[in-house]
Amino acid sequence: MPDEKDQDAWLIERSTAQNNWAQAKSDYATAVTLHDAGIYYAAVFFAQQTAEKCLRAACILRLQKNPRGHNIIQSANALHAPLEVMNAAAELNADFLTARTVEAAEGVPAQMYDREIAVRHLEAGRVVMDWVRALM
Repeated sequence: MPDEKDQDAWLIERSTAQNNWAQAKSDYATAVTLHDAGIYYAAVFFAQQTAEKCLRAACILRLQKNPRGHNIIQSANALHAPLEVMNAAAELNADFLTARTVEAAEGVPAQMYDREIAVRHLEAGRVVMDWVRALM
């Protein structure tokens, strides 16, 4: 039987998962708003953040593990995600850095993303979110 300390730790982790899920939903709404405003590089970043936080919540609840870092392919793989989700994670994975930093982008992120790319990333974020919602 788990002791009180273990139960408290699990409650904290569960709360962390719920907070990640809530923030993921807000990040997706932000991505859509930025897309609609034509701020595509930021929409791409928030689409990646949507997937990262969804997968983090799922890893905490399903695996009792809070992933470190930002590699969403690893998180999706740990959850045995289907191919469609793995492909979405692969689409979004690099954009944690590329959409934010000139060094990773080897240029200006604001000039590298267009509407088509942003739409593709929004769709990928939605695929991950829908799968995690069904998983939880």
